[in-house]
Amino acid sequence: MYDCVIVGGGIAGLQAAIQLGRYKHRILVIDKGEGRSTLCRSYHNILGWPEGVSGEELRRLGSLQGERLGVQFMQAEVTGLKRRDSSFILEREGRQPFIEASTVLLATGLSDRFPDLPGLRSCLGLTVYVCPDCDGYEVDGRKTIVMGSGNVGASMALALLYWTKDVVYINHEWEREATDSRQLLELQAHGIRQIDASLSEVLVNSATDGEFQGVRLADGRVVAGERGFIAFGRNHVHSELARQIGIQCLDNKHIITDPRSKMTNVPRVWAAGDVGVHAEQLTIAMGEGSQAAIWIHKELLGINARPLGLS
Repeated sequence: MYDCVIVGGGIAGLQAAIQLGRYKHRILVIDKGEGRSTLCRSYHNILGWPEGVSGEELRRLGSLQGERLGVQFMQAEVTGLKRRDSSFILEREGRQPFIEASTVLLATGLSDRFPDLPGLRSCLGLTVYVCPDCDGYEVDGRKTIVMGSGNVGASMALALLYWTKDVVYINHEWEREATDSRQLLELQAHGIRQIDASLSEVLVNSATDGEFQGVRLADGRVVAGERGFIAFGRNHVHSELARQIGIQCLDNKHIITDPRSKMTNVPRVWAAGDVGVHAEQLTIAMGEGSQAAIWIHKELLGINARPLGLS
């Protein structure tokens, strides 16, 4: 039986694994090999990486650091989570379908919803972004195209005015997600042009890796740009395992945790990173991973972290 199984090998999960490995606990990280951090090609807002670092590189370095501390890793998808007396059973497909743990950390993250447009993935995290708090700086003074849906995309376009006044919003899902009249008036008041049209591809400079040049619409029109943002809303929060054992979540599916310990309302189960309720930032996910790990260590020593007192 493992002292702790961490579900999710992204930034929060890896930081927790490193901390718990330094406590010399028996730790297993189960990761299905994909996640939000695998899409970002260059984070520029992280201490010590002024020239940027990719999510894949951070994951690679974190896994190596964890392995040196005795942390075990398994590539698989956890399909079930059950309580059994004083432990937990995690289910997965494969030859060893059941894994037992004294404690569990859910670091399963979320997946951004966006269309599978040619050229888009090659630009993500380089010249097309998701989070204005992380990457609004990257569009400073540049012609920026927001690719989105309804009011979600309109709100993103308005938020980017802090960085650039040259913003175009393309409502890709205009036929089923119209921008409401109040948002339209606000866009117009700030000089943001909204185009109601379907996207067919993202235009990329063939001579430069991931350099966004604009978009082509389904009707053949080309809208030129220097940087892009996506904002489609209805992202998939991976909290299904939490809900299987009665962990409380918000209506938007994010897991509720104790702000001090990151423990959920179910004793000996923690959550950290984008699956929880916070700002969805890499640096915050890293901090939450360490925070949860410290309290998991206390639990494993018999110093019980009090579960979140929710009705």
